[in-house]
Amino acid sequence: MKKIILVFITLLTFSCSSIKFSNDYLTSLPNTSKLNFEDVIKKNWHNLDLEKDSVPGMSVERAYKELVKDLKAKKVIVAVIDAGIDTNHEDLTNLIWVNDKEIPNNLIDDDKNGYIDDINGWNFLGESYNETLEMTRIIRDSLNNNRRYNSAIDNINIKKGIAERNFEYYKEITEDYKKSTNHISNYLGKDKFSKLDLANIKSNDSTLLKSIDLLTYFDSLDIDLDYLLEGVEYFSDQINYHYNTNFNGRSIVGDNIYDIRDVSYGDSRVQHSKSTESHGTHVSGIIGGIRNNSIGNNGVNNNLEIMAIRAVPNGDEYDKDIALGIRYAVDNGARIINMSFGKSYSTNPEWVIDAIKYAAQNNVLIVHAAGNETEDLDINSNENYPNDQYLGKTEFSNNFINVGASTINYNENIVASFSNFGQNNVDIFAPGYDIYSLMPDNKYDFQSGTSMAAPALTGVASMVLSYFPWLSAAKLKEIILESGIEIDFNVTISGKKNIPFKSLSKTGKIVNAYNALILASRSKRK
Repeated sequence: MKKIILVFITLLTFSCSSIKFSNDYLTSLPNTSKLNFEDVIKKNWHNLDLEKDSVPGMSVERAYKELVKDLKAKKVIVAVIDAGIDTNHEDLTNLIWVNDKEIPNNLIDDDKNGYIDDINGWNFLGESYNETLEMTRIIRDSLNNNRRYNSAIDNINIKKGIAERNFEYYKEITEDYKKSTNHISNYLGKDKFSKLDLANIKSNDSTLLKSIDLLTYFDSLDIDLDYLLEGVEYFSDQINYHYNTNFNGRSIVGDNIYDIRDVSYGDSRVQHSKSTESHGTHVSGIIGGIRNNSIGNNGVNNNLEIMAIRAVPNGDEYDKDIALGIRYAVDNGARIINMSFGKSYSTNPEWVIDAIKYAAQNNVLIVHAAGNETEDLDINSNENYPNDQYLGKTEFSNNFINVGASTINYNENIVASFSNFGQNNVDIFAPGYDIYSLMPDNKYDFQSGTSMAAPALTGVASMVLSYFPWLSAAKLKEIILESGIEIDFNVTISGKKNIPFKSLSKTGKIVNAYNALILASRSKRK
């Protein structure tokens, strides 16, 4: 340990200053001669360093280069509770957790843990996926005793109306986009055309000119047909599933969602459907996508095994599934659990609170996404679940981290415009805007959300734990929060300007791997 302590000299501190881009990172990568510098930065910005690369990332690449390249690491099991993972992805497949106590596909619970053939984890959703929101269930199931029953009724009427109006709007402009595209295609005599083709059209046809104006306008907003179709599907799902009190997607599973003792449900199919696995695959890639293999992205840490727990549907997750999912992860060796999901209503939050306490008792850190509603979670007793409070009372806090999302912009726009915040209820921020990571079928794409910020932190926490495996969950949380980079300037959030960044979370910091490893090296081994 002396060697690593001598190498880790001081913590980094930064203030808002004028900085220029550096080529240090680009020249350190293999096969970069054909890569555009800005493209390389964009695809890995969250792992870069403010001092070395002029990017407010987490200093992951710098940490590998300067601090741990000669050190041995121990693998850490990280559970990802999500909608499913493409466990066969080229950039992930060798990092998936395997339960070596279970014999595959013999329909026997060999390790007697209560789950048959759970080779890579467990699927608590069974064959279900499309779901209602929790407020819809409260109304549908006549849970009059729920303290937010009246709020649910008021909210669902408002939100369903908004969804219906947005659905009609997106459907209309999608049709307009299609008609405009067809009109121009017919005029040009080809299916595909460019901006230059549009600019070169000379015509007095008013319909054609309107079509050009419409497509040019949408292009200026970076909106294409796929984006519009996703909007139609999104609001259609809200109407048909999320706010539909006559719908019950859980019925095919067959369990009682209000009985935590009813545990005989689900199956071992954590890789369930390509259409449902994009979120969990992207999250997993941020944590552990295989590094430096000249394809895809660089995950934060490869010294891990990812345990797949499928429990997040298209709609609100069930408290029961999350509580049992946490307990499954703890009982099967996970040291960190990533939870990139959340909801505004909860029927049985005490089940999840008890599960998180169970994780604390067993030395397991839980990392949770703060949410994407641009809300101050300190208002209304933090009605964002799961969390480390219930009705304003702190129940646990030494193993639970709530993460907001930051951007590549080292200025007043460093906070992602969608990110929730709160000086009492968000612990720290991490990169969560335009993060490049894995998608099903060996594909890759950019996604944004606190769902991306949580795994960024999870990756750093697992990296620290892999080199310092004796750290407790409480100590690991302390290190992650203490070692972040302080942001000492004002930002814009929720339409308000000149808000001190330090007022948006408990720490006023952004996660930093380099600093975290320094602090971890100073922790005495017990």
